[in-house]
Amino acid sequence: MDWTEIIVEVSSADIDKAGDIAQMTVPYGLYIEDYSALEQEVLEIARIDLIDEELLKKDRTKGRIHIYISPADNPAEAVAFLKERFEAEGIGYDIIMDKCDVEGCLENWKKYFNPIKIGERLLIRPVWRNDYEPDGRIVLDLEPGVAFGTGAHETTRLCLEALEKYTFKGARMLDVGCGSGILSVAALLLGADSATGIDIDELAVKASVENAQRNKVADRYKGIHGDLAEKAEGKYDIITANIVADAILMLSESIEKFMHENTVYIMSGIIDTRLDDVLCGLPASLEIIEQLEDKGWICLIARKKAS
Repeated sequence: MDWTEIIVEVSSADIDKAGDIAQMTVPYGLYIEDYSALEQEVLEIARIDLIDEELLKKDRTKGRIHIYISPADNPAEAVAFLKERFEAEGIGYDIIMDKCDVEGCLENWKKYFNPIKIGERLLIRPVWRNDYEPDGRIVLDLEPGVAFGTGAHETTRLCLEALEKYTFKGARMLDVGCGSGILSVAALLLGADSATGIDIDELAVKASVENAQRNKVADRYKGIHGDLAEKAEGKYDIITANIVADAILMLSESIEKFMHENTVYIMSGIIDTRLDDVLCGLPASLEIIEQLEDKGWICLIARKKAS
């Protein structure tokens, strides 16, 4: 089977930030076309000022990020992730896919998505797979569709492991950037009393509601399409934000109003090179009580400092 190429076109001014987000979709690298400083870079690197005419014709106002998805990974999830993160960051974009359409790639990827054991208690089961053994684990039936969140990515796994530890019977949970709803559904299966998932992607919210129905917890789940500050209300015992570092920093301005003194705030999607930025940008009233790490990805768990 062929690999899928995803090409993302953004303004040259956003290329670095967009590249950081794109890097989260694949563990094996990508390459970026950015001709905004072509003459200067050629002179510095090659020590020449003669540049091919075709290069000089390149659009200097835009850059392109090339991402290659293996047959064993899910191009549809990668595209959903990119769209959600770019929109959250206010980055304008165009996405082009090569080799196969989203639905075709999704069907091919399903052959490789196996049931996944998470932590000590959870098992994520793709709904099309019946060849699995629960081994006493709580089974979460998942159809991600084109929403981010299958449990395969390190950022989601770290969140699920944290939820397994911090979810308690009767808890109220808020899932910021809910994607497929995997975190909300997991919390409900682990004993939470209610969960609210919010996402700027309408298709993600739809997928999260369907996954709640699939796992018979829809009566305790509320999916909201929109912005956190405008749509959510009340206080919660557990808050999850499996998003990028910059979005977590933006949330810092408003997240405290949804927390009481014992709320557990789980933040993931933080690449290790951005850890210091996030730690420095968190409100002074929060303290980190635990830090989880997997393959360069960080998950922080915080609470309000004792007064």
